[in-house]
Amino acid sequence: MAHRIEVELTSQTGDSTWTWRAVGAKQPRGTVEAVLVPEGAGVGTVLRAEVETSLDGTTVTALLPPKAKGDVRTDQRIEVLGTPQRGPDVNVVLASASKRRRDKGSEGPRGEARRPADRRTRPEGADRGQRRDTRSRARTESGAPAADGTPERKRTGPTRPGGRESGGRDHPRRLTPSSTFRNAALATLKPEELPVAEQLLRGGIPAVRQAIEEQNARARADHAPEVTPGPLLAMAESLLPLVNLATWKDRASVARTGGKDVPLRELRSIVASSSTVSLDEEGTEMAGALRTSLDQRVTALRDRWVERITSALDDGRVTDAVRASIRPPEPAARLSSELAVRLADAAGQAMTSDTSPEDWLALLAVVVESPVRRTVKPHGIPSGADEALLAEARKASGYVPELARLMGIPIPPPPGPRRPVPARSAQGRRAS
Repeated sequence: MAHRIEVELTSQTGDSTWTWRAVGAKQPRGTVEAVLVPEGAGVGTVLRAEVETSLDGTTVTALLPPKAKGDVRTDQRIEVLGTPQRGPDVNVVLASASKRRRDKGSEGPRGEARRPADRRTRPEGADRGQRRDTRSRARTESGAPAADGTPERKRTGPTRPGGRESGGRDHPRRLTPSSTFRNAALATLKPEELPVAEQLLRGGIPAVRQAIEEQNARARADHAPEVTPGPLLAMAESLLPLVNLATWKDRASVARTGGKDVPLRELRSIVASSSTVSLDEEGTEMAGALRTSLDQRVTALRDRWVERITSALDDGRVTDAVRASIRPPEPAARLSSELAVRLADAAGQAMTSDTSPEDWLALLAVVVESPVRRTVKPHGIPSGADEALLAEARKASGYVPELARLMGIPIPPPPGPRRPVPARSAQGRRAS
């Protein structure tokens, strides 16, 4: 195939041939007949060459003088005649996708994202000042001292009673799903079983029934014979244990590989669902390993929970200790009898007549939510308590029976479980 390149004449061998090389090459690449070389060309002249490449090498078929700069063929132009239109006074250049993603988090005081604007409409030096302020603010928030010497501030979210930060970024990462065992199970099936197994993977037996109904509906529309659901449903029932086991193994393998990155709720779900499938030898080994990992993680969380309560009691922070007992690491976690008695005694001794009304009410609020509220025995009510404090004490006496005896009132029945109020009804009551 012929194509065009630029060549440089390197030498002349007699009057019949010239040697040439590609522009920028070190060694000559071939020869060209002297009759093809334009007049006035000499050693070092760069020419345009039409060459043909084959298995034998590159052959020059024609040489043309180099194209001069600014040489424009006017015969290939199309001139458009008409009234010129005036463009807009301000040009708006939209930022690229990457720029918009980078500016997405930069919001103004009212939460409105800054839009890219034309540079010509900004005052001179605005970009430099904005970037300088942004860098200074970033250094201040990251922990470095500010330019005016003010102490740094670290952005932290509110700490939950359980010890985790709700505003932090250390959330468990999303695990990558696996389909290894499902693909291996599908590879062992017969061709007529594959469509049924795929429907089972999508939604179980209900998905198979729906697929049969849709197929029969299309057949009725096309006046074609319908399929009988019985044999297909029987096939689905026989394939369901195999599909369920493969699906569980995919989840278990991801959880086993993820280790501590797997959310505890997901790990509990996988271990609990192992009893609903027919495990083979490999599945039994995976279930045992995941159950051991779950027990170790739950034990570690429970130990840290107990240690947090104990250390708060040792330091005299009774309110923090009672608040920590409200949120156990798991619903089944319970305080030991010794720690429960110690916590109730410390809470009762901290609620005396010498305690300030603010501290007394704060401790009462967490005692009402704690698991030891029935055994707390307050030693007294703050002296000079107002009617608001007494009203809160009477309201909480159903949760703390000893508080009713201290106030000399009958012990009310314990309140029922608290139910969340629907948002619509709450808004309706506020509006009325």
